[in-house]
Order: sequence, then structure tokens, then C-alpha cells
Amino acid sequence: MSPGPLVNRGIVITRPREHALSLAELIRSAGGNPVLFPTIEILPLENREAVSNLIAGLENFHLAIFVSPTAVLRGLELVNARRAWPGDLRVAAVGGGTAKVLQERGFGAVIAPEAQADSEALAALPELRDLRGRSVVIFRGQGGRESLRALLEARGARVAYAECYRRTRPAQDPGPLLALWQRGAIDAVSISSAEGLQNFLDILGPAGRAYLLATPVFVPHPQIARAAERLGVKRIVLTGHGDDQTVTEMAAFFARV
Repeated sequence: MSPGPLVNRGIVITRPREHALSLAELIRSAGGNPVLFPTIEILPLENREAVSNLIAGLENFHLAIFVSPTAVLRGLELVNARRAWPGDLRVAAVGGGTAKVLQERGFGAVIAPEAQADSEALAALPELRDLRGRSVVIFRGQGGRESLRALLEARGARVAYAECYRRTRPAQDPGPLLALWQRGAIDAVSISSAEGLQNFLDILGPAGRAYLLATPVFVPHPQIARAAERLGVKRIVLTGHGDDQTVTEMAAFFARV
């Protein structure tokens, strides 16, 4: 059997642990050595009263938007604990990965952009162009970008947030990872959000900052690439979305170096 395209390449995956395993397996199948180092931890809400009250009135909305796979998993967990999903409430997803998770949970007609996975691409779809008199609920974590809400409200929608989880920076010991870097065993880093990147720098501290900034960083979206550039990352590779695409771009990059 010929060696995989990522043979002996050490690749740090910074996603939340529950979303890292599929990418890790693909990297391993390509001969690489995935190193799980979550820089974001997904936690339950401390107070569920607001989201529980909103879920109780889901039939009052015309459209439900899920911003991420985590929003699907945590949001539907809260919904299913309280009630059935309203039969006429349509669903939309910010990106194909989120749409796939919805489809796996029984939603057949998911509104989602086919290419770019961001709020702007979703808002550009015909189904979201005229929202006058419509009510939209956005399932997401606490905090986050406000651009989608602003776009929808500008088109006449009434928008509410169903905040169904919270994110935090995990308490990580960077020592073992820094030791791998020092031995030359880290060749790349996969970053899935600007928040995760900033957390990573904070966790690594001054001792690890130089290692990260000099290591190729693979990101799925131009916004994350711009954030990495502002923070001083020297080599940034834009992969597009999807684990398969990420590994394909990693293999192509290392074939050239």
C-alpha cells in the first residue's frame, strides 16, 4: 500500500472535541497524525428560561435558521425535550455542513447556500429576499455576529434569538503540544473560527505564539483568513468548507512543499 498524502504530517485540530473526530479520521486515513487540541468548549446554558419560553411558541415563527451544526444538535435537544417541531415551520442553515446535520435529523427541505457558508450567502437566497411581516428565529450560541439579524430586519423580518449553548475557552495545558512543536512534529494547524484562533494564541502564550505564527494554518472561510492575517500568521491556506475539502487542500499544499 502506498503512503497517504499526509504521511507523518502532524496536524493540530482546534475544533470543539465533538466536531473534531471526523476530520481527525480523514487525516489519519491520509497518513497524517491528528492532534486534538480544542480551543473552544461547548457548554450547556446556565439559565434556560428565555430559550424555553421561545421554544414553547415556535409555531409563531415562519422560519428557523440554524447557524452551525452545534446549534442544530443543542437546539433540537432543547426542542425535543419540550415539544414536537411545528409541521409548517421551515428551516434554513448557514452552510452545507449545518444543512446536512438537519437532514440527518429528518428535515427534508432545508434552505441553504450551495457554495459559500456564511450569513451573507444565506441571506442572498431567493427565499430570504422579502421577509415583510415574517417572523424568524435564529438558533445559535450566546453572543456572536449580528450581521444576519441586521440583514433580515432590513428586509422586514421580526427576528428573535434562540440561544441554546455557550462557548468558553477550555483550560488547556499547552506543554505537551509545545513539546511536539519543539521536536518538529507539528506541520499544520486547522482553525475553524476566529474565536478559536484567538483562544489558541491565548492558551499557547508567548512561548507558543512564534510556533503558531510560523506554521501553515488551514481555514474554511475568508473572514477567518483575514483574522489570521491580522494576528500575524505567515502562511494561510483557504480550504473551503467540508472535511473532505480540508484534507484535499492539505494534501495539495504538502505536495508542493
